[in-house]
Amino acid sequence: MEQIVRTRPRTYGNWRKPTSPGILGLGLIPTVVLLAGLIAIIFALLVSLYAAVFLAVMLCVVLVPLMIRDRHGRNGMQWIAARAAWGMAKAQGKHLYRAGPVGRTPPGTCQLPGIGAATRMYEAVDAYQRPFGLLHIRSVDDYTIVLQCDADGAALVDDEQIDTWVAYWGQWLSTLGNEPGLVAASVTVETAPDTGERLRNEIGGNLTADSPELSKRVLAKVLDAYPVGAARISTRISLTFEARGRGGGKSRDAAEMATEIGARLPALTAGLSMTGAGAAFPMSGAQIAAAVRVAYDPSVAVLIDRARIENEAGLRWSDAGPFATQESWDHYRHDGAFSITWAMSDAPRGEVFASVLQRLLSPHDDILRKRVTIIYRPHDAGTAARIVERDIKDARFKAQQGTKVSARDTVALSAAEQSAMEEATGAGLMRFGMLVTATVDQHAKLPLAAAAVDNLSASARLVLRRAYGAQASSFAAALPLGFVLPRHLRIPQTLRETM
Repeated sequence: MEQIVRTRPRTYGNWRKPTSPGILGLGLIPTVVLLAGLIAIIFALLVSLYAAVFLAVMLCVVLVPLMIRDRHGRNGMQWIAARAAWGMAKAQGKHLYRAGPVGRTPPGTCQLPGIGAATRMYEAVDAYQRPFGLLHIRSVDDYTIVLQCDADGAALVDDEQIDTWVAYWGQWLSTLGNEPGLVAASVTVETAPDTGERLRNEIGGNLTADSPELSKRVLAKVLDAYPVGAARISTRISLTFEARGRGGGKSRDAAEMATEIGARLPALTAGLSMTGAGAAFPMSGAQIAAAVRVAYDPSVAVLIDRARIENEAGLRWSDAGPFATQESWDHYRHDGAFSITWAMSDAPRGEVFASVLQRLLSPHDDILRKRVTIIYRPHDAGTAARIVERDIKDARFKAQQGTKVSARDTVALSAAEQSAMEEATGAGLMRFGMLVTATVDQHAKLPLAAAAVDNLSASARLVLRRAYGAQASSFAAALPLGFVLPRHLRIPQTLRETM
């Protein structure tokens, strides 16, 4: 008799949040400020006691907010800055957007609001003569292409096949670090109610006049019942390239970027065939515009599907935006819909299985449209080697601060050493984050959607933070348009991490 050997399910993990070395829980810059302040106080004591007391009070005012942190790792200074920025933006009316005939945009257009306003769409073809839309984000001089994928799903699939998909997906991500000029990649999984237009077109195209009466009644019943409660799951991958490239140099225009990206696009899509993403093909500018238009106004989904079936002309990029939006501190109103966007503040601790995000990505009855976007920012080989070595030094510094080493510091040091070992053997290194957007058609349904996302994030072992004061920009970043929020910040990301 043959003996069946049951293998242990494969788990995944060993991710860690970037940290900055410092004392008393402070980052690098606050630590430098603390030491400089203490030196200044000592010298002030030689001159005047009142001056020393004044400097001590000012030092406490600056450093105490930096020492207070919430469960998401944000300090008091960040909360104060966010509140101040939101108050200034609201006082200037920047939380309101109006387009269309009576709006402030060019007459007859509906441009994207906020960070999407400075965008322009171009049409190009790749090496296989497939058309694709090339989105130019002019504010940061980035170019984005979007790939449409028909994901196979994990239903009735063996664990070995899922492990193979994950392995190839990891290999595809690791190759992104070697792509010249690529700054970010994002995967957007959107769940929404099926409009039923595709089923209606399929039945109408195959139904003949001499069909049996029973068949007609059965198909009519199918047409009435099947679209009700059915969900459509869309998977899109966006790739963002910078015009200057990582080595700097002269900025390339849209024609040069279209030629270069078009030549590399077949290899990028072919690498997704073994990852479970199914057939991947580039989206045209009209398809991207339609997806964005439906995200801002879900009520036009039926019209968009009907126009696509009838082969009517697609939307222009100038018509992809909403007619009106209003941003609030904790939610976002766009046309006739309301949305809340969350950002991942902490990844699952420990090891997880490949199905950890299954419930989060599945449709939910309390959410009209749900969009989960995972953003990857790969590092090249040289930068990755410097980062892992710096992480080891930071982890050792933090573990040696106290007289007693905590368990978390020990685990962080082990994870940093393992990452350095894996990077030395050829593994890629990248940062990743997640944005979750829940959209409903009524303001009264927002609490139900928020509670649903809280439950789904708990099952995925994620810590999500509502993007307070940044709902509009977070909503746009969750769209498959390749917006990299750290590149749109006034304060550089490297400086923010040292706080």
